Amino acid sequence: MAKNDTAKSGNGATEKKNQLGFEAELFKTADKLRGNMEPSDYKHVALGLIFLKYISDAFEAKHKALLAEDFQAAEDKDEYLADNVFWVPKEARWSHLQANAKLPSIGTLIDDAMRAIEKDNESLKGVLPKDYARPALNKVMLGELIDLISGIALNEEGDQSKDILGRVYEYFLGQFAGAEGKRGGEFYTPRSVVRVMVEMLEPYSGRIYDPCCGSGGMFVQSEKFVKEHGGRIGDIAVYGQESNYTTWRLAKMNLAVRGIDSDIRWNNEGSFHKNELRDLKADYILANPPFNISDWGGDRLREDVRWKFGAPPTGNANYAWLQHIYHHLAPNGTAGVVLANGSMSSNQSGEGDIRKAMLEADTVDCMVALPGQLFYSTQIPACLWFLARNKNPGNDLRDRRGQVLFIDARKMGQLVDRTRRELTDAEVQKIADTYHAWRGEKNAGEYADVAGFCKSATLEEIAKHGHVLTPGRYVGAADVADDGEPFEEKMARLSKQWREQRQQAAKLDAAIEANLKALGYAE
Repeated sequence: MAKNDTAKSGNGATEKKNQLGFEAELFKTADKLRGNMEPSDYKHVALGLIFLKYISDAFEAKHKALLAEDFQAAEDKDEYLADNVFWVPKEARWSHLQANAKLPSIGTLIDDAMRAIEKDNESLKGVLPKDYARPALNKVMLGELIDLISGIALNEEGDQSKDILGRVYEYFLGQFAGAEGKRGGEFYTPRSVVRVMVEMLEPYSGRIYDPCCGSGGMFVQSEKFVKEHGGRIGDIAVYGQESNYTTWRLAKMNLAVRGIDSDIRWNNEGSFHKNELRDLKADYILANPPFNISDWGGDRLREDVRWKFGAPPTGNANYAWLQHIYHHLAPNGTAGVVLANGSMSSNQSGEGDIRKAMLEADTVDCMVALPGQLFYSTQIPACLWFLARNKNPGNDLRDRRGQVLFIDARKMGQLVDRTRRELTDAEVQKIADTYHAWRGEKNAGEYADVAGFCKSATLEEIAKHGHVLTPGRYVGAADVADDGEPFEEKMARLSKQWREQRQQAAKLDAAIEANLKALGYAE
């Protein structure tokens, strides 16, 4: 998308930005500017500038409003911080960078801007990229990227500008994850997977936690959910931890672009070995831990208080994640966890015993089998575990003790390119609606088992299956549509058809044999 396309004024610009595809066109143009630069490097260049544009726009809008009321207040840093707006010094404002975008020193100007912002905003210390002046970075490309980003939300103010820049940031994150493949999956969970979890758990208010939060996508979708359902963002409190420093920085910027106040901790030891939020009890936990980690250091944590259902095997962290997450749930808390399919049935190294103990303690609420090809980083089939601390909490929900809902969504999803599939909005809604009806939520309708799709099973039934939690074992095969033809008539018709086809085959065999004889090839 050319700069003058994004910079049009009036209703046309707003309509264009609201259309699906605005972000895609913008990314295509930004990606052309990348040249030979690796996506893993370029993402920090592009996302850092989008972030800078966001905080500068938010500052300018607040600055303009304060100027209209009181000139002195407009220069008071505390006035901005009180409204959750970052203070942006003059030399760091987007207008200053845009005016100097064509100078050879633009890289140094951007680095200086990032340092100035970090100096005046404690929560951004160590977060922003500051290597734009490096010789290997093409300064002409930088200037063109600034011109491109300058057109985003050019004629919008306040929440509209924030929403557009947030959408662009989120879309770019997803595209960079796709370009990086396996490495991209370390910081990004596909949007449709996150949406299933958020729509099922419905985090309207309370504490939301992700112990391996990547770039913060779970929190962004939770915030969207609250907004779309008429809630208030101030009603949710966001907590997270991330062991990869670079990814933690992406998360901090991603949440800041969305205006989400959060407590996201970083240390390189991770949630198992240095649990930064040890005392947190969350109302909702949403997590996509790395699958099947074999070197998680479990041998140093054999007697940990979190292993209520048994010490996880040292060669696979799946059941360590499940128990860590359950440990952090509030008395009525619920959790959604993405794991590899093997977690539902494995009996290796005591995993079957842990799963049995979790089921007997009635911690498992729902299991969802996902379609393949959803993830950037792996072709390993995945599933969703939903855990609940209390399956009889009242609050208009029915008593679900002794039951587990199984949903088989493996046949859902549509290919969006040659290698990747996404769940449609209607499919996400179907899965969520099924769960809500089963939980007995108000206005969710009556729940009913659907052959091939969903089944409410008792713990006794699950025990008969050796405590395996694979939905396909319980939902059965989908009912074949009744064509109205009685069974006896259909069998008689098909039998007659089979005999006729055998006769035709015999005639063909005889004709072929005769032809072979005529050609002298008979036996």
